Amino acid sequence: MPRITIQMIEGRSQDQKRQLVKEVTDVVTKICDVDPTAVTILIEDMPINHFAKAGVFICDNPTHKLNK
Repeated sequence: MPRITIQMIEGRSQDQKRQLVKEVTDVVTKICDVDPTAVTILIEDMPINHFAKAGVFICDNPTHKLNK
């Protein structure tokens, strides 16, 4: 039973998340040869102020694409 966790910065629409879980499920069922009902996906939306790269919070970098 595949279990997939997707971590991403919050801000995606519910429709984007629907498309994401549908397409991830489709790929996993094809590659792992399992029934779609066996696939569990958890999306963890992280606030932008909880994410840092190279010692700097993304929210503190005004040029980062996630701040646009």
